[in-house]
Amino acid sequence: MGGHLALDAGGVLAGLVLAAALVFVVMAVRRWLFVRGGGTVECSLRTLPAESAGPESAPGVWRLGIGRYRGDELHWHRVFGFRRRPRQVIHRRGLVVSNRRAPGPDEADGLLPDVSVIEVRDGAHVMELAMGAAALTGFLAWLEAAPPGFPVEVHPPE
Repeated sequence: MGGHLALDAGGVLAGLVLAAALVFVVMAVRRWLFVRGGGTVECSLRTLPAESAGPESAPGVWRLGIGRYRGDELHWHRVFGFRRRPRQVIHRRGLVVSNRRAPGPDEADGLLPDVSVIEVRDGAHVMELAMGAAALTGFLAWLEAAPPGFPVEVHPPE
């Protein structure tokens, strides 16, 4: 009787390991499919509370993701997720980049190394993006390459 219980526990453990490996493979293939199309950057994102929410509102948590440029939109997908649709869509038209800073000491653990944090406003949505130097240069070039008539504002850091 004890041998059957050990065999059942071993089967359950093997099933759990197989399921975890399958999840890892699915996420790796999903990431490869995003990156192979080009126009992607690694960037973390967090939402900020609206100014009307008051000073007691805390910003959201940083989430690691992949941004993909699609014409006049930046589609942001979480790295650890299964959705094909973006979690956030940032529109170039009317986008305002209002601040640029280095991550604070309490934020550094949740972000990739050597990133800059920029605050962007897309209509009523206020968020921060954390990107490396090359990704940030590409993001700013994408903003500046907007067609004539696109109201895009980039405020230099103070």
